[in-house]
Amino acid sequence: MADVFTVLGHDHTEVKRMLDELEAGPTRATGAGEDALAARGRKVQRLITEESKHEAVEEEYFWPAVRRLVRGGDRLADHAVAQEQAAKQVLDDLIAAQPWQDRFEELLADFIADAREHIAFEEEQVWPRLRELITAERAKELGRKVEAGKRLAPTRPHPNTPPRPAVLKAAGPMVGVADRMLDRVTGRDRD
Repeated sequence: MADVFTVLGHDHTEVKRMLDELEAGPTRATGAGEDALAARGRKVQRLITEESKHEAVEEEYFWPAVRRLVRGGDRLADHAVAQEQAAKQVLDDLIAAQPWQDRFEELLADFIADAREHIAFEEEQVWPRLRELITAERAKELGRKVEAGKRLAPTRPHPNTPPRPAVLKAAGPMVGVADRMLDRVTGRDRD
């Protein structure tokens, strides 16, 4: 069983890979055709899905652990959750944007910069502090919860949902089911 740092690290690696691909283009501005733009839109929708699940389980499990275990954990978690809430708004706006619109590229560029900053904050500021304090057993248990939570987590950002663990634990699985149904109906779940 992987510990929480391995689980979240895998997510970060995958997101960074997606960000690199999206930064490389092609875009409307670089002359991309209709098919390339449609593929770009699908990549962004996949990014939104993965980021939505990741952030939901972090807010449900990871940040509460940081708050409990790390000196100054409330400050660290508040900063990270504020970053995540802002990102959710951008991702929510991206769901409705089309890859041939200037707004799409503006939103995506904002998200990419903010996502890189957020990942660096977690990996460089938070993880080292938590690693010093968490037992290997507890880190594995937290990793298991995060991994299991992603299977039921929402696939859309929901920026207006309060990022409180109790709310997320109660509503998250139901919202996740509703999101998956909506994704199926709209075709958003297809690559």
